[in-house]
Amino acid sequence: MLLHTFNRFQWGRLAGWGITIYAIMYFVWSVFALHGFVAGIAPRIALLAVLVVVAGIAGRSLHLKRWEDVLPYTMGWTLIAIVLDALVSIPVAGWGMYTDWNIWVGYALLLFVPLLAPLSSRHPEPIDIT
Repeated sequence: MLLHTFNRFQWGRLAGWGITIYAIMYFVWSVFALHGFVAGIAPRIALLAVLVVVAGIAGRSLHLKRWEDVLPYTMGWTLIAIVLDALVSIPVAGWGMYTDWNIWVGYALLLFVPLLAPLSSRHPEPIDIT
């Protein structure tokens, strides 16, 4: 069973969506910073809302029917975000960025929001001819 799941796993969707999600969030934050929209709770809520939408789209794009099938992707996307944060943000912001609750909420949303995708997808009911 595990080998069958491994063979069906789409590595391109893992890497592609992981990098895309990070790039979108980095871009949105850069636009916010450019326009001075960085202080207070409003930009954080806006960024989390963008993350929820993008993560939801990524989860639905997998077209999987069970959250258990989506979980390896969300774990990978979260790991990609953590690694890219370490490469891109730590040199600028330092390790202190991990003391901000917002980053942990973002990681949690990236991990859990796409798991709801199978609930929002329409799957035709099997025809019962009995």
